[in-house]
Amino acid sequence: MATKSHCLVALRVCFPGWSFFQSDAGAFYGSRSGVRLSDKEVDAGMQQTVSADDLETFVRLLLAQAQLGAEV
Repeated sequence: MATKSHCLVALRVCFPGWSFFQSDAGAFYGSRSGVRLSDKEVDAGMQQTVSADDLETFVRLLLAQAQLGAEV
């Protein structure tokens, strides 16, 4: 089983534009690093910060954000 730090390292490698942490309760949080989204990006559904209670859902959210970013 992957440890908390292994998951965070893998997330940082796969999503370099984000800053990540995991709460003591196990929830994952990610915020865009050094970027403020424009009104157009926010209107398109992009988010400055995302969170999820499990890693699988969290990665899906990050991938969806990457897809939205490619479309804007």
